[in-house]
Amino acid sequence: MCAFLPALPSVGARAIYMARATPTATPYSALVEDTFYLTVGIEVEQRLLPVEKGVSIRPGPLLAPGIGVDASGRVYGRPERAGTFAAPVQICRGRTCSAQQVTFVVLRNVPWAPAVLTFPGRVGERLYESITIRGGPAGVPPAFTVTNHEALPEGVTIGPDGQVGGVPTTPGVSRVPVRICLAGNCAGVVVTLIVV
Repeated sequence: MCAFLPALPSVGARAIYMARATPTATPYSALVEDTFYLTVGIEVEQRLLPVEKGVSIRPGPLLAPGIGVDASGRVYGRPERAGTFAAPVQICRGRTCSAQQVTFVVLRNVPWAPAVLTFPGRVGERLYESITIRGGPAGVPPAFTVTNHEALPEGVTIGPDGQVGGVPTTPGVSRVPVRICLAGNCAGVVVTLIVV
């Protein structure tokens, strides 16, 4: 049976309001990233990064065919077959551990190549270009990393999505080394920026 409190408490009495709502569980991830895209036969270069400081990762059995994790969170091995694999990883704080599910989407090795790597520009005019690739597995965006930021011309950036942007301030030809990775299949390229 439920009893309702009156809308106005009696004189001299204190009203006590109680909530009986059950708290809803909010999804919580102990890792910064819990889904990884890999390619069959390509050496894994990934790391599990805990959200909190002071936690450790307990190594366990293979997470997917050919893929394991060590106590530092380094994911190692070569994926042996395509598919989606989910496995728990133990995240520990002291002696208390909890399982965090990690998903590996292993794709077959689909060749890819860079398409556009040369971009013209003018001093004082905004650049808005993109490094593009041909081929590769569908639905997986490539990641771009500038490996020598000093090679970029003043005022220009290359983002992790391959976007070349900014406003060049001086003329010249710049050759910028960039690492492109697509599901763990990586290659180094040189992006040429010609500013007049």
